[in-house]
Amino acid sequence: MSRRPHSTDLYLREHARYGVIRAADLRRLNVPESTTYRRCQPDGPWTHLLPGIVLLARASPTARQRVEAALMHAEGHGIVTGFEAARRYGLRNVPTSGEIHLLIPAAHQVRSSGFTFVERTVHPPEPRWVDGIPLAPPARAVLDGVRRVRKRDPVLALLIEAIHEGLCSHSDLCAELETGSRRGTALPRALLKLLGEDVRSVPEATAAAIWRKAGLPPAKQNVPLFDLGGERVAVPDLWCDEVGFAWEIDSFEHHYRRSDYRHTLDRNTRYTSLGIVFLQTLPSRLKSEPEKVVMELRAAYAAAKKRPRPPVMLQRPA
Repeated sequence: MSRRPHSTDLYLREHARYGVIRAADLRRLNVPESTTYRRCQPDGPWTHLLPGIVLLARASPTARQRVEAALMHAEGHGIVTGFEAARRYGLRNVPTSGEIHLLIPAAHQVRSSGFTFVERTVHPPEPRWVDGIPLAPPARAVLDGVRRVRKRDPVLALLIEAIHEGLCSHSDLCAELETGSRRGTALPRALLKLLGEDVRSVPEATAAAIWRKAGLPPAKQNVPLFDLGGERVAVPDLWCDEVGFAWEIDSFEHHYRRSDYRHTLDRNTRYTSLGIVFLQTLPSRLKSEPEKVVMELRAAYAAAKKRPRPPVMLQRPA
């Protein structure tokens, strides 16, 4: 009796990628089309993922299985971009989505289907291979994701993380904006202009706007301060050098870790010992109580203006 390979899922899995396989490949492995169809029914052991693509299990696909299915759908011409690529580069501030965004050469007539969003491009980028997956270059991947989002904060958070994690530079993102698709780029374009001022977090960006609303003299962001002995004092989120007034926003996750909380207390002690007036504001209050924050800023600035400017400088003394 001849062997019937299709009778064992183990044999089929050897020809699949992460449990994902084309229906055409199943036929080549002697699995009739009718069998594939029957096994993908709601009471069957397999799952239909995309046209002609099957998961050899009755389960929701993992992120990797969705990627493999999407690449099979693109017939070997796809490059993963957008938020899925950003996650695979290690970014955390990525909006939750089960969608797989693919770039394919314009000549290939593959269409979007299910969780796969296909975008044809005349100039597909050279992919970077990460864990066996072709990814768009970081700047392209990040911008392909954020240009499809209309809310400011998630876009700003992802742009900031990409820059400060060293995944891509501010100039890389700006250059990609100029050469890539212009659809949906108004918001990231405006935010990249803001980031050119070295804003390090979403709360700090909001804080800069509130500072201007308070009508105070211009403030510098994230500049190091030194005492007369050349010791570094701190790097305040905003610093009004005219009167020696620091504004700190608890904008990074590590502010809440025990070791870094101690560093924050040490910084505050240095401020106090040098006579620096400083104001600390929770990020949530920038949105929930902006008018109260404006009043607190004005009061703190007035207090700083009444006393002699503290002995600190923006450059380490020679």
